[in-house]
Amino acid sequence: MPDQKDDGEIIESADNTQTRRDWLLISTLTLATAGTAVGLWPFIKSLNPSAEIQAQRTSKIDISAVELGEQLVAQWQGKPLFIVHRTKEMIEKAEADDGGTDPQADSERVERPEWLILLGTCPHLGCVPRFEETDEYLWVCPCHNSTFDYSGRVLRAPSPKNLQVPPYRFISDTEIEVGEA
Repeated sequence: MPDQKDDGEIIESADNTQTRRDWLLISTLTLATAGTAVGLWPFIKSLNPSAEIQAQRTSKIDISAVELGEQLVAQWQGKPLFIVHRTKEMIEKAEADDGGTDPQADSERVERPEWLILLGTCPHLGCVPRFEETDEYLWVCPCHNSTFDYSGRVLRAPSPKNLQVPPYRFISDTEIEVGEA
């Protein structure tokens, strides 16, 4: 309660002024925080994948038309997907060693030895390697000449990693499902 002097003048107490100042500070900070959150929400929401990409979370792909030694390039989530029906010679070359720069056993990269399924983007700069079968390698990146062997493992840098193996499963002998539901 304000104090009153003998002449009728009202004097504010220090406690009352402090309480008002605290209330103003807290309410200003609360409104500023709410305003920032409302302003940032559209940006945060834009970081989520689009509805089109979410609809492509899984894709079923028919592999019955892929002949031995051939590659099928499909699309999954807007990225190229390499599906190779490997010959016995390709499988033997892939199993002969564990790759170069980023070693990994072929058995860790395939569910069935005759089928190799990879994302078709180079881990270095995201370019799409060319299918170019030689004795040593199967893909060459046109941007910087990285080469990848018969299991998609990097043989020659500058690519630091192997071609990525997406999550997939065989639905039947002629169809695969790529992605996780």
